[in-house]
Amino acid sequence: MREGNLEAPTRHPLDWKNPEFYDETLALKEMERVFDICHGCRRCVSLCQSFPTLFDLVDATDDGEVHGVKKEAYWKVVDQCYLCDLCYMTKCPYTPPHEWNLDFPHLMLRAKAIKHEKGQVHASETLLASTDVHGQFAGIPIVVDMVNAINKTRPMRKAMDKALGVHPDAWMPELAPQRFRWGRAMTGAASVVTRGERTPGKVAIFATCYVNYNEPGIGADLLRVLDHNQIPYEIVDKEQCCGMPKLELGDLKAVEQAKNANIPVLARYAREGYAILSAIPSCTLMFKQELPLMFPGDADTQLVKAAMFDPFEYLIARHKDGLLKTDFKAALGRVSYHIPCHGRVQKIGKKTEEMFKLIGQSVEVKLNTVERCSGHAGTYGVKTASHAVAMKIGKPVFKAMAKDEPDFISSDCALAGHHIAQGMAQAGTPAKALQHPLSLVRLAYGL
Repeated sequence: MREGNLEAPTRHPLDWKNPEFYDETLALKEMERVFDICHGCRRCVSLCQSFPTLFDLVDATDDGEVHGVKKEAYWKVVDQCYLCDLCYMTKCPYTPPHEWNLDFPHLMLRAKAIKHEKGQVHASETLLASTDVHGQFAGIPIVVDMVNAINKTRPMRKAMDKALGVHPDAWMPELAPQRFRWGRAMTGAASVVTRGERTPGKVAIFATCYVNYNEPGIGADLLRVLDHNQIPYEIVDKEQCCGMPKLELGDLKAVEQAKNANIPVLARYAREGYAILSAIPSCTLMFKQELPLMFPGDADTQLVKAAMFDPFEYLIARHKDGLLKTDFKAALGRVSYHIPCHGRVQKIGKKTEEMFKLIGQSVEVKLNTVERCSGHAGTYGVKTASHAVAMKIGKPVFKAMAKDEPDFISSDCALAGHHIAQGMAQAGTPAKALQHPLSLVRLAYGL
């Protein structure tokens, strides 16, 4: 093999409006080129099921080469990719600026977009990815309790398996009795804006579908941490799904529709000097990476990219500006913390881990950091076709998170956290308590 790229990987814009992007013959030709390179390297075999699937297909041919794999079998590889981006960001030695210009995740995204354009995405998959649709029942009295109760019954889970392809044993989020955006003041904290060298002194909160409809407590704890640090905030006055679930389906037109709804609103906050925070890593990544690559010439999209922060990226930068309170009062004890894939590929470092270590300078925190894919990956972990694989991918994480019988397990990705808790329970090492990192910071402050 040729020498790999020793420079930091760079990303080319996604040329998704070019008609050739949807040319299946050209896409299959590019897949053959990329698959041949991957077959010769095999560094990514442990990351997800796409690579074992590819290598098994190659190894089953007469001469053990990619050219012997039937083109229709390529789609088996595509279906196992959930766009975690880890192969691109952490493993592949042939990413740009290497001359081989290998971007496996965006090639898989291209293939998914072709499938979607051909009408080969099931209606059930589209519904699962429509977070604003099934979230509309959140916050409605009686309805929420009824829906949550029914969804826990075996007959309903079997019906969901048959109708929607949702595995009967997969963890599913409950609807919140009150939405985050309904139950919170639109503004809060001190009226004085203290800007740091690295940080704007005021924050706009992009609530996200999950926090708004499913776990508003995560958002509430973020607001309490901001209040404690006298950081003025506003909750973004209008938003819809960031578009990540639709991106994973290859429905790029729906992604554009979401962008057209969100970017003008967020750009106004960016122009007014706000840091924009999102408590779900996949949503943050959507605005930091995917939308800017899909719309490289859109000035507002690039403006939002520059203003978008992971919450802990912002809080640690705030600390480096000398503006974060460190009056932590409550010990957290043993914490097993999981770094999710879409947090790792933001290229910000281990900011949540830094926060836990900062807390540990004042009170007891025995930290166990686990940096590996949990296998949940959005809807991948709940689908009947992939749930068992998702649990298999997560096994090393489940084992590592159980180390030293932690008092808390935690992940920046709430979905991954619940997936890990389920996997640990199945392995006979149930977690004592699952808490989001923002909730643990709130606890450490004694709030």
